[in-house]
Amino acid sequence: MSLDETAHKPHDRLAAYLAADMAAVNALIRERMASEHAPRIPEVTAHLVEAGGKRLRPMLTLAAARLCGYEGIHHVHLAATVEFIHTATLLHDDVVDESTQRRGRPSANLLWDNKSSVLVGDYLFARSFQLMTECGSMRVMEILSNASATIAEGEVLQLTAAQDLATTEEIYLNVVRGKTAALFAAATEVGGVIAGVPEAQVQALHAYGDALGIAFQMVDDLLDYGGTSAVIGKNTGDDFRERKLTLPVIKAVAAADAEERAFWTKVIARGQQDEGDLDRALGLMRRHGTLEATKIEAQAWAAKARTSLEILPEGELRTLLAEIADYVVARVS
Repeated sequence: MSLDETAHKPHDRLAAYLAADMAAVNALIRERMASEHAPRIPEVTAHLVEAGGKRLRPMLTLAAARLCGYEGIHHVHLAATVEFIHTATLLHDDVVDESTQRRGRPSANLLWDNKSSVLVGDYLFARSFQLMTECGSMRVMEILSNASATIAEGEVLQLTAAQDLATTEEIYLNVVRGKTAALFAAATEVGGVIAGVPEAQVQALHAYGDALGIAFQMVDDLLDYGGTSAVIGKNTGDDFRERKLTLPVIKAVAAADAEERAFWTKVIARGQQDEGDLDRALGLMRRHGTLEATKIEAQAWAAKARTSLEILPEGELRTLLAEIADYVVARVS
């Protein structure tokens, strides 16, 4: 990809706009992930934090605060908090999913072990709570602590819904709202809170983050059946192999005839997967149009995210946030 093409990505333009703030966030992250007595902590954390992730969530916090006219320093603390929460969940997720790849690199649990990943994730959660208290806002602490609980709840719900062909689209949406959208929504909402804007604007930022997070996860689920490892940072088809009931599969199961349902029961409910089953699953999803239907739903959530921004101050940042919503779904165009 050329430099010109990269420069036109809204994510990269947002990163350029927030470059000074993000430099401060990255410095704070490196400072707070240190440990005097347990060198394993910065080793594991650095492997994931410095793996070239897009840092979208902390940038959303910075952008929301700046959009609302905030001129203090606490948006940096909150952005670092959001990244620590996110990194902790990734460490735990890779253990739960028995993943071997994250952000295009070997996962931490593969390079070290499950115990290290779980305990370092716990450390980062603790660090995130230390950071959020430094803002001195009970409202901010309430939002971020509630989001942390919701993320954990969403992960447990996904665990109990996994491999259950009775899982509905409503349950799927609850899982997505928990494990992904909750942190997006909190990341943008706290930016408005520390800026002291009217409640209607704070709620608009929450709605933007919620809708953006849902669109983001739906697209991730789609990419698992049609993206490349370079784009999604994991192996294509991992969700199928892990028997995750994401939206394209849920829709295909709902539309299945008796023979097709028997196939889904074999590969998802029973976990009996043979060579060629992934290709057959893709064929069934294409037959029933579930990949396209999922893409349309993701686009609708992205449109909702853009609409939520309309009561916020006009300007370059608002435009960039709106374009981020478009970019999230353009990954499957």
